[in-house]
Amino acid sequence: MDNTPHVPFFKPIIRELEKRGYTVVLTARDAFQVCELATQSGLVYKKVGRHYGKKKLRKVLGLAWRSLQLLPFVLRQRPIMGLSHGSRAQILLCNLLRIPTVMVMDYEHAQTPLLLRPRWEIVPDVLFNEKLHCKTKERIRKYKGIKEDVYVPDFKPAPELRQQLHLDGNSVIVTVRPPANEAHYHNPESEAFFAQFMDRAFRAPGVKTVLLPRNQAQAAHIKANWPHWFRDSKVIIPNEAVDGLNLLWLSDLVVSGGGTMNREAAALGVPVYSIFRGKIGAVDRHLQSQGKMTLIESIEDVQNKILLIPRKKSDQPDSGPREALLEILDQVEDIIKLDCRN
Repeated sequence: MDNTPHVPFFKPIIRELEKRGYTVVLTARDAFQVCELATQSGLVYKKVGRHYGKKKLRKVLGLAWRSLQLLPFVLRQRPIMGLSHGSRAQILLCNLLRIPTVMVMDYEHAQTPLLLRPRWEIVPDVLFNEKLHCKTKERIRKYKGIKEDVYVPDFKPAPELRQQLHLDGNSVIVTVRPPANEAHYHNPESEAFFAQFMDRAFRAPGVKTVLLPRNQAQAAHIKANWPHWFRDSKVIIPNEAVDGLNLLWLSDLVVSGGGTMNREAAALGVPVYSIFRGKIGAVDRHLQSQGKMTLIESIEDVQNKILLIPRKKSDQPDSGPREALLEILDQVEDIIKLDCRN
């Protein structure tokens, strides 16, 4: 697990694989609260590596170092498959050791050099005809829906989060995720949209914003550059990792520069506005076409398209079908039969 969304995504997959008789061993990168969330979720994992910043050379060196750190674990556990949602260190090491790699992925524009390409891919069906990483079409498998459909049906609202974050019932609650400014696909325009929206939300009466920085460095940067946002608790940053789905369910709207939180909100039926300004993926275009997500493409959109209004909330979200989870599990098992040693 490399990133925050991997924790809720893999939790039901691990549970169901173990029910089918497989042994799953898990590693987690010490970045983006991955380890904290994994511990809260009751997952047993080996902590391996961390994030090495946004500079390209540091990324490359960090990737090589984390792969080396993974080596003793892999040699000891002797896995028949490396399964991830885009863990480059795992894919690199498994490719070198000739262990079949399976990458579940939902964004077709990620950069993937030759040694980092997985042997197999499992993708949402709306991506199936896009240009993907596997050059052999037979090694690309698909599933219905989006990856958030794997775990959102398990969601049960926990009302105590409202008290924990001191969110009163009279405010319009906005959850905001800043852009991933250390990612290779980052576009600075999304930061301008972020700052513009935050200023607007801060000035709007009756609006309270829950801000979820990606790491402590980003939080410190925001606090140093816009200290006025945090006056009178108009904007709050949680002191510890929070259950993202619960927070989204408490929110009246979501504004985010990150794909997973946008799609989680869409899966829950919460109005969501994407300020992501990298190459738009097929999944987001699909959600936009269904009216489940609004793409913000200009400063004028920040002012005019984002509606700071309360939404009608029910006690429980609709439990969607579990096709995504079951189809991913079936594809993994089929690949094991075809390509993995016993």
